[in-house]
Amino acid sequence: MAATDAPKAGADVEAVITGVRNAKGNVLVCLTANAKAYPDCGKDPKSRKLALPARATLTAKFEDVAPGTYAIALIHDENGNNKMDVALFVPKEGFGMSRNPPVRMGPPTFKSAAFVVGAEPVKLPITMKYMF
Repeated sequence: MAATDAPKAGADVEAVITGVRNAKGNVLVCLTANAKAYPDCGKDPKSRKLALPARATLTAKFEDVAPGTYAIALIHDENGNNKMDVALFVPKEGFGMSRNPPVRMGPPTFKSAAFVVGAEPVKLPITMKYMF
């Protein structure tokens, strides 16, 4: 059996992202199991990241994700600077989280966005939100 034919240790995770308001820039997608690094996955060296060209609906797929509890954070990086732009602590660009938790003061917690990965594939709908 070739190395590429080895059985997977984990499952595939797909995030179906809707509500992207335009095709400017990229949608940055981050998958993390580190609650302390959520939603800024840049603080988690083990996080998995994707940058997808923006469009109204897109799918982010992470293959062979080890079993555990994870959360996904999204940013619609319209200006291509690879970060969330804010005005007076309010996001100027779109964002989203797994499980679509309500947004109140500050970002949703890891717990409110968390989902479990086991042996079966996981498919999550995520709706992009915009404050401006």
